[in-house]
Amino acid sequence: MQASHPPAGQPAAPGAAVAPEREPLVRFRGVQKTYDGVQLVVRELDLDIQRGEFLTLLGPSGSGKTTTLMMLAGFESPTAGDIVLDGRPITRTPPHKRHFGMVFQNYALFPHLTVGQNVAYPLTVRKVAKPQQAERVARALDMVRLKGMADRLPSQLSGGQQQRVALARALVFEPQLVLMDEPLGALDKQLREHMQIELKELHRQLGVTFVYVTHDQGEALTMSDRVAVFNDGAIQQIDAVERIYEEPANRFVASFIGDSTVLDGTVRATHIDSASERCGIVLPDGRVITGLNVNGAEVGARVQASVRPERIVLHMQAPADHGNVLQSRVARAIYFGDHLRLQCEVGDGQAEATVKLPLSLGALPQPGDAVWLEFPPEFTRIYR
Repeated sequence: MQASHPPAGQPAAPGAAVAPEREPLVRFRGVQKTYDGVQLVVRELDLDIQRGEFLTLLGPSGSGKTTTLMMLAGFESPTAGDIVLDGRPITRTPPHKRHFGMVFQNYALFPHLTVGQNVAYPLTVRKVAKPQQAERVARALDMVRLKGMADRLPSQLSGGQQQRVALARALVFEPQLVLMDEPLGALDKQLREHMQIELKELHRQLGVTFVYVTHDQGEALTMSDRVAVFNDGAIQQIDAVERIYEEPANRFVASFIGDSTVLDGTVRATHIDSASERCGIVLPDGRVITGLNVNGAEVGARVQASVRPERIVLHMQAPADHGNVLQSRVARAIYFGDHLRLQCEVGDGQAEATVKLPLSLGALPQPGDAVWLEFPPEFTRIYR
C-alpha cells in the first residue's frame, strides 16, 4: 500500500511516513588544510554539494577555493576532517579511483595525440572496448560541437576549441562529478562569455554535478546555481546567485561581489521599522540614512552602509520626501556602451557614490552638476 503524504505546508501526522531528504552528493565535514603546520589555508570547512547542481567556488587568490577543489579531486589531502562522496568516505582515496572529470585552465591536452585520441584517453585507461570508445568519443565531440574534428591535432585548433576538447575528455566516461579550475581564464573576453553560456547549457542538458573555481564574479553569477564565496580559508556565504548579489551576508561579500557604494557612519538608532530589522546611521557630515541592520549592529557601533549602483535613485532636483536622500555633485561620467556610470561626491568629497543610469533617460547629468541621490532603505544594507 502506498504511503500518503500531507498537503503542502502541513506537518505530517505522528507516525506517518515522510520521504527522507535527498542526501547531498558530496559532504565536507570539519575539513582543514595547512602546508606548514601553522597557517590554515582552509579552516573548518563544512560544505554540502547537491546532486546535479552547478556550484562555483569564488574568491580572491589565497582564499582557499582552489585548495578545496584539489582536496575534492584527491590531489591534496586534508590535514583534518572528512570528505564523503555518495555516503562513503573518499578522504584517502587516490585521484584515479574517484572517477571525476577534470578541466584545467591550460587544457592539459597531449600535443602528439589527435583530438579523438585525447578524448578517448580516459576510456583507454579504463580498458573500454574499442567499438564503445569510438561511439562515446563521437557522442562527446558532438556534445561540445566538434563533430568532424577527431583527426586534428590540438595545435590546429583555436583556444576555444581546445577547451571544448578538454571538456569532452572530462565528460566522455560519464562521471558523476566534473571539477573545473578556472577553465576559461586563458580565453579572450568575447570567447569567454560565449563559453560561459555554452557550459551552462551543457550542464542543463546533462544534469551532471559541476564544481567550478574562479575569481571572476561575473562568471560565477552567469553560470552558477549556487556560489560559495571564500575568504581567508573559510566560506563567507553560500547561496543562490540572486541572494549572493542582492543580500550579501557581510562586508567582504558585499565588496567582492559586484560594485557597491560604501558610506561610513555610526549607528544612531535600531529597530526603526517593526516589519524589518532596520537601523539609522549618522554620516561624518551629520546627515542620517536608514537601512537593513544585517549583522545586528548596536547603537554607537561604527558601521558601513552598502548599496548597489543600480539601486540608487538619482534626482536632478531636491525631492519633496528627503528620506534617505543625500545632495551630491557629479565628479565623473563614464560611458559603458549600454549604460552611464556617474561617480558622485557625497558629503564635501568625504565619500564617493557610483550610480548606474540607462542611456534611455535622455538628458543625463554632467560633471559638476548638483544631484540628489536617494538610497532606498530596503536596498541599503548596514554592516558592522
